[in-house]
Amino acid sequence: MKLMHSATSPFVRRVRAAAIELGLAERIELVPVQVAPGRENEAYAADVNPLRKIPALLLDDGATVLVDSTVICQFLDDLAGGARLIPAASSERWRVLTQQAVAAGMAEAMVLVRYETWLRPEPLRWAEWVRDQQGRFWSGLAWFERRAGAALGQPWAPIDVSQLALACCLGYVDFRFAELDWRARAPRVGAWYHDIAGRPSLVQTDPRNAA
Repeated sequence: MKLMHSATSPFVRRVRAAAIELGLAERIELVPVQVAPGRENEAYAADVNPLRKIPALLLDDGATVLVDSTVICQFLDDLAGGARLIPAASSERWRVLTQQAVAAGMAEAMVLVRYETWLRPEPLRWAEWVRDQQGRFWSGLAWFERRAGAALGQPWAPIDVSQLALACCLGYVDFRFAELDWRARAPRVGAWYHDIAGRPSLVQTDPRNAA
């Protein structure tokens, strides 16, 4: 399998961490791809993902491509036997998938802030839009802070995709927006993250190692 990736993407990191947790990392070849706004990659759009987003996973048949980190994580979980990172029981399954969606939305908001404040020329930047995207991150963080004990569990207990999604989001914010000091607003999540960040899957995929 080939994973189209950027080492600093929180979405790619979630897939890579999931593969490590599932014992599948050795079966995946990493293929660097440039798809940032303003760097249109028409060959990638035609051959891999028409939305020009990463990650994308080319399967071993050489023809099937899976796109979107959530879809790829579910595929990997199934490939590893199922119910490893995504619970099978309906109540737990929907809880974990909902938490994953919130964490992924937080990450997406902060990636958009990065594009606005780094790629867009300064005279064209929209401060209100930046605040709105950051607000989505803060709202999601508060949501997890209220649920920290039940939702996140113990860092060294069996892990699920929602925990990986949140850890990758917070790692991205530390990497790109350290000045936000999110731990001051969410000490319970901060304590959880301090411990979970030491898991091998997250240490090995830390974006600071690729900067």
